[in-house]
Amino acid sequence: MSTPDTIVLIHGFWVTPRSWEHWKARYEAKGYTVHTPGYPGFDVEVEALRADPKPIADLSIESIVGHLETFLDTLDTKPILMGHSAGGSFMQVVMDHGYGCAGVALNSAPTEGIRVTPWTQLHSVFPALKNPLNHHRAVGLDPQQWKYAFTNTYTDEESLAFYERYHVPASGRVLFDSVLANYQPGHQGAWVDFANPDRAPLLFLSGSEDHIMPEAVQASNAKHYKGAGTVTEHETYDGRPHLMVAGPGWEEIADRALDWALARASWTATTVL
Repeated sequence: MSTPDTIVLIHGFWVTPRSWEHWKARYEAKGYTVHTPGYPGFDVEVEALRADPKPIADLSIESIVGHLETFLDTLDTKPILMGHSAGGSFMQVVMDHGYGCAGVALNSAPTEGIRVTPWTQLHSVFPALKNPLNHHRAVGLDPQQWKYAFTNTYTDEESLAFYERYHVPASGRVLFDSVLANYQPGHQGAWVDFANPDRAPLLFLSGSEDHIMPEAVQASNAKHYKGAGTVTEHETYDGRPHLMVAGPGWEEIADRALDWALARASWTATTVL
């Protein structure tokens, strides 16, 4: 059995692959090949997406998942997958499709079928969902909304610095479609087979102070996999907000995520498909 040597980091909403910059550098310093694929149209910098958010407005769950799987098909071996926020949800979908040798979901958005919706979550996404016309738009957060949703445990100065460094608008279509998925007939884009016995090991990491994806959301998501015969675990970091991939103490979380994945990876030396 070989040790995984490749890591793929999947970003969430209101940010870009840049949000993984510290994790990428840390893992590369340990000798890993690290990829941070963006969503379709995210092959430009944060500043360019702010200036022209049309690629964001055009997104759909299906286009994001398809784009990620097309990229994963180019890899020679199954990588460790890590996803933050919405990236955690997309990661679960591609894992259900057979990708990855282990997965770590950090403050993950829920997949279809998870109905836990704490008040802080509703308050965090209200700026996007308050207007039905936002379904066809890219919707940003202002600095105050960003701090509530992403950086509520950080100082105002830290929060603003992260806002200026990472923030971009999010897809109203994907946000609306995710909310409505549990009320539509049939399977939607973020559906996974919770009983899939072939899914790779999966760890959920939660921040206890996360407003937009509270701990209860990850706990419910993890519980839905119970009985599948696969490894599914859930851990919580006290005092951490949604943006725990940056800010004080991110190194501890990055090291834990990697150590767990390496210990449980169902590794093969062949391509995914």
